[in-house]
Amino acid sequence: MLEKAEKQRRAGSGQQRAAGYMPGFGNDFETESLPGALPQGQNSPQKCNYGLYAEQLSGSPFTAPRGTNERSWLYRIRPSVRHTGRFRRIDYPHWKTAPHVGEHSLALGQLRWSPLPAPSEALDFLQGIRTMTTAGDALTQAGMAAHAYAFNADMVDDYFFNADGELLIVPETGAIQVFTELGRMDVEPSEICLIPRGMMCKVTRLGEEKVWRGYICENYGAKFTLPDRGPIGANCLANPRDFKTPVAAYEDKETPCRVQVKWCGSFHMVEIGHSPLDVVAWHGNYAPYKYDLKTFSPVGAILFDHPDPSIFTVLTAPSGEEGTANVDFVIFPPRWLVAEHTFRPPWYHRNIMSEFMGLIYGRYDAKEEGFVPGGMSLHNMMLAHGPDFSGFEKASNGELKPVKLDNTMAFMFETRFPQQLTTFAAELDTLQDDYMDCWSGLERKFDGTPGIK
Repeated sequence: MLEKAEKQRRAGSGQQRAAGYMPGFGNDFETESLPGALPQGQNSPQKCNYGLYAEQLSGSPFTAPRGTNERSWLYRIRPSVRHTGRFRRIDYPHWKTAPHVGEHSLALGQLRWSPLPAPSEALDFLQGIRTMTTAGDALTQAGMAAHAYAFNADMVDDYFFNADGELLIVPETGAIQVFTELGRMDVEPSEICLIPRGMMCKVTRLGEEKVWRGYICENYGAKFTLPDRGPIGANCLANPRDFKTPVAAYEDKETPCRVQVKWCGSFHMVEIGHSPLDVVAWHGNYAPYKYDLKTFSPVGAILFDHPDPSIFTVLTAPSGEEGTANVDFVIFPPRWLVAEHTFRPPWYHRNIMSEFMGLIYGRYDAKEEGFVPGGMSLHNMMLAHGPDFSGFEKASNGELKPVKLDNTMAFMFETRFPQQLTTFAAELDTLQDDYMDCWSGLERKFDGTPGIK
């Protein structure tokens, strides 16, 4: 158990909290930490209760269509102009932003990594981020970056917002608390959370681990939303009610603090004398949320053949081209395999999309060995990939009875853009030099005679 002093330190000074979350995806929420803090009937009264300041945070242009228009009204102890000042440049050398091409000699190919090693020194969440790939161009708000993180210290007096994109966080080891301007989210492995572009936050540890590790998709483009279900209809996949937005919570702390900003790929810091997480009440639809991946209701083949992996899409960030995502977040959850006379794992494949994969727990059904929790793989656009030799043999020769894939959760950040490898990723010690060998046993079976071999 954590020591009492450690618990108090993590709780912070002067924090005001309310338990619970509000359900729904893209809803217009309202919540207050103190009674009467939220104005009724208008957004910007001449004077707000409790001496609060009214402020709008916009996540879309003012004139965006109603269905994509996003903004929230915040009622806070100080306006955000008091949470900034004379910035100075700082550096996070391992956090890269597109367009970026790593200076390395690694040739094109299918790639796979074992997990990031635990840090040998104290690193907080921001210090523990390592960019693996970048795609597109953050300056034109298109594309994404795939990061891995490993940290072992809390952000206590440090706060951060990212002007370049929203952050989709996927923990693999260790639960975290993400304290945003609009409230707290406790996020465990098998859950995800999203921090909107421009929203202040800090990340601290929950529980006892040696390392807190996971993955991040930094989405430069249009915000993540739920995919259209098409013929699937109104139900299954990720249901809106399972997304949870935090209730209002604030931190009333009058001590030296640091605000760090990522803007157009550069990092800046300013020192202030108070916590910027001072929103006492808010309403609107521009808000953080978390989601439990175990509530995803998969659909699939119930007679024959393996459907496209797009049926496992949890969230999609659309591009300007219909049906072609800026980035998709796809999972491969527990499910029943029942298809008859069918090769049940994902088929061999070449794809215009580029796929960065990770494994949260268990085993991925297309890889019998080498792809472990905390690991990563990259199959860039038009590079062939699919089941390894052992997986192929097992699936080709096994009895086709109903089988449940259990205790497994893999995911994919899939983008329309080629993913450029960073120098860190190319030179990482956990890069598996023998990954290509997993297909070496797939020898010629064709001999020109009829019949199934």
